[in-house]
Amino acid sequence: MAHEAYRRSRARRSTLIATASTVLTAVALYLLVVNSPGWEVTRRTFFNLDYARQALPEVLRGLRLNLELMLGCGVLILVFGLLLAVLRTLRGPVFLPVRLLATAYVDFFLGLPMIICLLVMITGVPALRLTGVTTDPLLLGGAALVLTYSAYVSEVFRSGIESVHPSQRAAARSLGLTNTQAMRYVVLPQAVRRVVPPLINNLVSLQKDTGLVSIGGAIDAVYAAKIIAAHSFNFTPYLVAGVVFIVLTIPLTRLADWLTGRMNRRQLQGGAV
Repeated sequence: MAHEAYRRSRARRSTLIATASTVLTAVALYLLVVNSPGWEVTRRTFFNLDYARQALPEVLRGLRLNLELMLGCGVLILVFGLLLAVLRTLRGPVFLPVRLLATAYVDFFLGLPMIICLLVMITGVPALRLTGVTTDPLLLGGAALVLTYSAYVSEVFRSGIESVHPSQRAAARSLGLTNTQAMRYVVLPQAVRRVVPPLINNLVSLQKDTGLVSIGGAIDAVYAAKIIAAHSFNFTPYLVAGVVFIVLTIPLTRLADWLTGRMNRRQLQGGAV
């Protein structure tokens, strides 16, 4: 009982110290900002409530496009990324060409900047004038997101597949399962479960990068803010769009942290991952 009382007192003391240090830091930063020489100009340019109220409905209307892109592209990215990961982990000399092509694809899009991929897709594909190929900048921008993020997600899936101990595959083969069945029923369920937190982090990045599609003229949250800022020469709409994206991102990042902590606790307790 004395030990528990001591632990509770130490916990209360740590909480009070953490709270005090946080409050002092916040107050110091606030005073530093509001007492800076250019604060009044910055406040009128970036923190104008009138422009914020004007911009919020338009930004939210454009945000619908960002969410649709995130959901639609997210599904395609997961499927294509998993396919690439499986292709890169195929065994046997007969699959060497497939592994080389998948590796070349991943290396290429991991090194290609997202903005360049978007520009090539949005401006280059329509210039080819291919019959039956869309020229819609929204669809082409979504395709660029899928091409790029599939490379990142495939590496996440591949790390999960390779983290499964080889004895799992060997045990499945000894029970009479084929290589395909062992991958489907034994390896992939464990691999996918292990990489859920990094996949959520990739989803957060995808949500933010959907705003880059606006370079093709699609009116999303970022482009809606740009239109209002261009009319008023006030940059508060950009701040409104940024806050909206942050509000959407925080729950996803906290979910990723919770899942990571849960997996770590289960590993320490000897449970299944």
